[in-house]
Amino acid sequence: MRTLVLLLAAPAILSAQAPLTGADSALIGRILLAEDRRDSNDAALRQGDAHADARVRMLVARARGRIRDPRFGWDSASATRPATDAMLALPAPKSWPEAAWRLRFRGLTAKRDDCAALRVAVADSAWPVRLRAADVARASCGTDDALVNVFTGWVDALPASTTSRPKGGVSWHAAAHGIVALARMRPAEAKSRFAKTATHSEWEVRMYTARAAAVVSDTALLRALAHDANANVQEAAIDALSKLTGHADDHIYLEALNGNGAQAVRAAALALKGTPRADARVAAEVMFDRWAMRVNASERDARIALLEASNHPISSDRPPPPRVELPPMAVALALGADVRLRVTMSDASGGGSFVVKLRGDVAPMMSARILALAIAGYYNNGNWHRVENDFVIQGGGPGTNEYVGYKDYLRDELGSIPHSRGTVGMSTRAHDTGDAQWFINLRDNPRLGRDYTVFAEVVDGIDVVDGVLEGDVIARIEVVR
Repeated sequence: MRTLVLLLAAPAILSAQAPLTGADSALIGRILLAEDRRDSNDAALRQGDAHADARVRMLVARARGRIRDPRFGWDSASATRPATDAMLALPAPKSWPEAAWRLRFRGLTAKRDDCAALRVAVADSAWPVRLRAADVARASCGTDDALVNVFTGWVDALPASTTSRPKGGVSWHAAAHGIVALARMRPAEAKSRFAKTATHSEWEVRMYTARAAAVVSDTALLRALAHDANANVQEAAIDALSKLTGHADDHIYLEALNGNGAQAVRAAALALKGTPRADARVAAEVMFDRWAMRVNASERDARIALLEASNHPISSDRPPPPRVELPPMAVALALGADVRLRVTMSDASGGGSFVVKLRGDVAPMMSARILALAIAGYYNNGNWHRVENDFVIQGGGPGTNEYVGYKDYLRDELGSIPHSRGTVGMSTRAHDTGDAQWFINLRDNPRLGRDYTVFAEVVDGIDVVDGVLEGDVIARIEVVR
């Protein structure tokens, strides 16, 4: 009951802001580190329990809760309802209205075979709606010449250079989505354009071409794209090829194991799993040792796939030891410091900027680490590699994919802040595997609360967030002074 009273009274406690000494701040730092290490026996927790300041005792109560329960702050029987008796009653994030076009976007899911509705959608004022129409169009509309002509027009209009796009417009996106739509609707029309799209200078176009080649079972093209210079293209081609030909192309996957892209090496290792080739199993074992020596926690997926390909249990993984240190500003953020970051998009990606407020009141260690990375320029010139216009945008990783992030994992700090529209969460692939990639919720996603930490929220410029397209570049992230 004492812990419950402390937690529910937290907003009033934090707002009181009684003076703290340097020794108090040092103790808070030790409490945060004990939570980050998941060390329930740390002396700082016992010392904090007896502290005269309720803020310190509250942070200890939360640390003990998170150490004890990985999903502390969320009702164990529900993925959508915060446990009001288990977590801080923190200020709710800012509420943002829906973009008007998103309702039209959402409605297309039920209109996959409604060719007339799709013809309207491909002329929509918002490009996300047009691209969604291409993504949902199926073979049932292959006889609709008007619709097919739109997609062929997109592909045929693909310029040789797609290094920039106007605000509200597209560059390579229409052709990339169009070639996959054609593969489903008119395979011959798609195949006749593969020579153009499979050799385009924009790697995303080649990646989408691999997806289109998978639809039409063009194994010759997939074999060529499996040797592409870009690891994301390789990954898409290898994934598709392994489903179509099985172990007949193991020699290609074996060659791909020598690459430097974690996503492509992972795909190749998965394709080799169960191979009858003894040399492939030996090669996977050798490559596992090489990747373990890279000392990058976020490359775990590639290491695990290599272990499986070499018939070793995943328990044989050799991840680097966790890095536990107190980042600058962690204590201040834990005590409610208002720190904001401006995310400026590249002019070549439509420009504009938006501002996020770090939620150190719920995730002080993660917020402080993100702040340090932003100040160091880690995110500058990164991009948003995943854009699902009715779900999230995600990016900020060095490899423009899901499988490579920051070299040291960030611990989860789950709380009662809901994943509502505009909140910013930490990308993970398991508990406590934060890879420093951001995702921004484009709609309310309450189910994410059980697994993903909210460390920030958009407080200005949500229209810029809504306008992000796949591949858009972050020019820089700076502290708002």
